[in-house]
This record gives sequence, structure tokens and C-alpha cells, in this order.
Amino acid sequence: MFNWILIIVLYLPFQLALNPSAGIDLASIRILILGLFFLWLAQGLKNKKLLIQSNLQTLFIISFLFLNLVSIFVARNSDWSLRKLIFLFSIFPIYFVVSNVINSQEKFFKTVKTLIFSGTLVACIGLAQFLMQFIIGLRRTYDIWSDYVIVPFLGKTFSQAVLENPSWLVNISGKTYLRATSLFPDPHMFSFFLGLLIPFSFGLAMINKNKIWPIISLIVLLMADLLTFSRGGYLGLLAGALVLIFLFWYKIDKKFKITLLFFSSLLILVLIIPSSFSKRFYSSFDLKEGSNQGRLSMWSKSWEVSLDNPIWGVGIGNYPLEVNPSANYREPIYAHNTYLDIASETGVINALVWIMALVFSLMAFLKKAKKDELFLMGIVSVVIFSAHSIFETGIYSPVVLTLFLIILSFSNINLKNEKIS
Repeated sequence: MFNWILIIVLYLPFQLALNPSAGIDLASIRILILGLFFLWLAQGLKNKKLLIQSNLQTLFIISFLFLNLVSIFVARNSDWSLRKLIFLFSIFPIYFVVSNVINSQEKFFKTVKTLIFSGTLVACIGLAQFLMQFIIGLRRTYDIWSDYVIVPFLGKTFSQAVLENPSWLVNISGKTYLRATSLFPDPHMFSFFLGLLIPFSFGLAMINKNKIWPIISLIVLLMADLLTFSRGGYLGLLAGALVLIFLFWYKIDKKFKITLLFFSSLLILVLIIPSSFSKRFYSSFDLKEGSNQGRLSMWSKSWEVSLDNPIWGVGIGNYPLEVNPSANYREPIYAHNTYLDIASETGVINALVWIMALVFSLMAFLKKAKKDELFLMGIVSVVIFSAHSIFETGIYSPVVLTLFLIILSFSNINLKNEKIS
């Protein structure tokens, strides 16, 4: 069972899209997760040993799923709700399987290394994509990526929807650049994915201080994240660095402190020294900037919808219809804020339930970090995701959500009296 998890982890950022019928694209990772879940369920029933973690984090995750399910009864378009519910219930089982199967430090360590390996590979693709525009030109690189590269991974229908509402390009000081997206639909989801992995990459670099590969992986992941030009991703990284430095400094060993200071200083320099990255970062605070004004308008609308429907929301998947009654399913209408998206579609209570799931995962990681510093990286990973979620919604990306749930499940590992590092 554990080997199947490693295969899924390795395959995760490279997952191909299936096309079961015209107009429908299906992320193959969802099929693999359901297959793994039913295999785990069958083995557990056969051996009469089916363990589900009994803690507050798991309780809030189950409650989150339940409230999403209940919201279908108030939905204007139940078909849209059903499609989104099927998505959630095909991804969330990975949390329960991994929480049960990865039950030792050795398995945890192997899983983290596999995640970093696959993440580094997909980050290298993103770096190559960004550099190509300076070799063969932006237009040609864009066409190659849109016509050939992304279709197998996103599917024909989804690819068309992505290209109709492109966020691949960024204009900085009058110059247009192709942002790093790698095999993801947009730079924001790519940044979410990288942001979740960077802390664990840093942790591996600290543990394996005599090996060069963890440091190379860390640099590749950081560079790829910066080249997404995702301002939410930048703010997430900054929040993660601040949490490590100011809140957990006394818990970090001296060898961690030196390297942490180096990379934190490097990140601050990148954001301070005038460059494309710093200009993009500072534009996050410019309320007159076009995309910021648009985001503020979206937040205002979703907040209004949440206040009008505080208990059950408007039904999962139905927020777009509140903004545009004639919207189609693929139209990218959302709050650009995970918490407001949840509140507007499934109620303010459910948004609080999701936040509490995050809070209790942080508490579980903090408890384990007293025995092993590597679990500090779980805290930083959740903080980066939570901060980035203020500006984007990553929980409806099959790859991002799967990775996030795997990381949350790490907080359920029983450390006993051993030490991972």
C-alpha cells in the first residue's frame, strides 16, 4: 500500500487528463486516489483493522465535507454542485489513506523525498519554459505551450477554457513576460504547489547538510516560484519565512539558523532590490493597480453574498450564478480568496470549520516539532498555503489539493520516541 502512495506522489504533478466523453476532462489522479482508497478500505475490512484518526483536525475535515454536501439542497443549479462535490469526494480520501498508511518516521521521510524529487522535476520544466522565451521568442514559446504541452495534462476542454482567460502573461514596466506555469493551468496553482514543497525542501537541506542535491532542489523550487510572478505566492513565502524566524527561532538548531538566515536574507534582497520580482511584489500593495481593483471588487461581492446567505451559502459550485446568472460552468468566476469562496458557497460556518482544520493541523505539527525540527516545515507549509489562500483559491486544483491533504496527514504520524533526522 505504501508503495502505491509513493507512485501517486511521484505521478502527482505529471498527472494526465482523461476524456471520458465530449466536453469532459477528468484528472487521472482522482481515479488513482479512489482506486487506492477502495483498496485500503477492502484490506482494512478484510483484516478487521480500519483505522481513522480520531482527532479534532480529522473531525473538522469530515465536518467540512458534510457541510459541502448539505449545501447542495440550497443550490440553484444542483448539477454544478454535484460536479464539485464529486471532485471533493474523489480527492479527500487521500487524507484518510495517508494518515493510516504513513505510520512511521521512515515512511514519512521517504514520502517527503519523493515529493521533493517530483516537485523539482516539474519546477525544472517551469524554468525551461520561462527561459525559452528569451531563446526562441515569447510568441513561439506561448504557442508551443498552449498547442502541445498543456493539452495532455489539462485535457482539451479545460485547456480551451484556460486559454480563453489567460493569466500566463505579466506586464512589468512596459515589458511583457511569459510566467512560469510548467504543467499547471496557471501560474497561481503552480505557485501554490511549489510553496507547499519549499519548506520541506529546506528541511531536507538541513538534515542532509553534506549532500548537494537538497540544496539544488531548494534553489530550483524557489526560482520557479519567483518566476510565476504570483504576488499571492510571494506573500505566502514571506509569511512562511516570518513564522520560522520570529515564532520558532528558539526551537531551531544552530545549523538551521545559519541557513535560514541566508535564504531569508536572499528572499528579502530579491524583494527589495529593484527588479521585475520586486516591482511585481510592490504592486500587490498598489490599490490603484487594475488587477488589485478587480480583486477588491470580487472580495466585496463575495462578502456581500456570504452575508446574505450566512448559514448554508448559495450552494457549492453556485457562486458564479450570483455574479452572472448566464455564466457557464467553465467560466472562471470566483472570489480569488479561499475563505470567501467557501463562505459564499457553503456558509460562513463552513469557512470557520476549514480555518479550524488548519489551526489544529498547525497545533499538531507544533507538538511534533518539539521532538523533531522537520515538523516545523509542516507548520511553514500550512502557513504559506493559508496566506496564499487570501489571494487565490487552490482547493479546487486536483494537484494542489492532493498535495495539501497529504501534508496535513503528516501531522497524524505517531512519533513515539524516535527521531526522524
